[in-house]
Amino acid sequence: MPSLQPYSTFGLAASCDSIQSFSDVTSFLSIFNTSKNKNKAIYILGGGSNSVFTEDFDGTILVNEIKGISHFDTESHHYLRVGAGENWHDFVTLCMKEKWYGFENLALIPGSVGACPIQNIGAYGREVNAFIDKIECVFLESGEQVLLGNEDCQFGYRDSVFKHALANKVLITHVNFKLPKHYELETSYGELAALTEPTPEKVYSTVIQIRKSKLPDPAELGNAGSFFKNPVVSKAVFQAIAQEYDSVPHFVVHGGVELPATEKEQIKIPAAWLIDQAGFKGKTLNKVRCHPTQPLVLTNLGGATGSDVLTMAKDIIASVHQKFGIQLEPEVRLLGSKGLISL
Repeated sequence: MPSLQPYSTFGLAASCDSIQSFSDVTSFLSIFNTSKNKNKAIYILGGGSNSVFTEDFDGTILVNEIKGISHFDTESHHYLRVGAGENWHDFVTLCMKEKWYGFENLALIPGSVGACPIQNIGAYGREVNAFIDKIECVFLESGEQVLLGNEDCQFGYRDSVFKHALANKVLITHVNFKLPKHYELETSYGELAALTEPTPEKVYSTVIQIRKSKLPDPAELGNAGSFFKNPVVSKAVFQAIAQEYDSVPHFVVHGGVELPATEKEQIKIPAAWLIDQAGFKGKTLNKVRCHPTQPLVLTNLGGATGSDVLTMAKDIIASVHQKFGIQLEPEVRLLGSKGLISL
């Protein structure tokens, strides 16, 4: 049975029945239908940076390697059609080189382009859905190819229709982006606020520098990036916490945009702060460690098991809930023998 360890950045020891890659819709449908006829589980994988295999997978892994980047522009916008198998950061870097600006806040996020709309990836005050025009998909059962507009995708905080109504029903083949030639840089978040005379290039390089200083490189230390979502809570819940912790970091969530907290709407509290306050920063369970500089990240110190990961995650969730009354949710996709599992 082939090993899944090289196909997931967390690097847990796990195997599956078979691993097959595809580079176009025709080859995908052929492989998918053949695998489906075996009555075994099927899981479609991109860069493996957000999928954690907690045990052997009883089925076939299909690796999306659909590539290609095309571009045209109008007086007001750049339009890009990108294969789902392209590496996200490499794509962002190309955009910076070509001066197709907008993605600078999202630099160095691991994973593939095809995964970005599923998760609605975001960082430093920017979410990718702001630049998504259309998504090209294939329905798994019928093979029908469809084009979804931005509103069809039902984007939310780290959320989309691909996690709900279309979960396990479609393959994303291409993402079409629309980048305005004139827009305002987002520099209100964290260290970016300290930039003087910010430019897209400065934001891009600063984000890379920050991420490298705080986040472990998956090539050196197994991890899947942010393990948990940052919770969004009611104003009443936030105020109850703030009465005891006057320094709690927080942002108002208004229409998908993070603003300094005032009297508005719902409040986002960094999960890293909650996990730190619960005493898990730097804590180790067997071979799983809550990272000492970014507790939102769990790492594989080498030889960790799926059971170790699940135990650490459940302990964190229970402790944060007991201390703050907030239920953390995983941002990563956890997989068991038959497919996705929940905590």
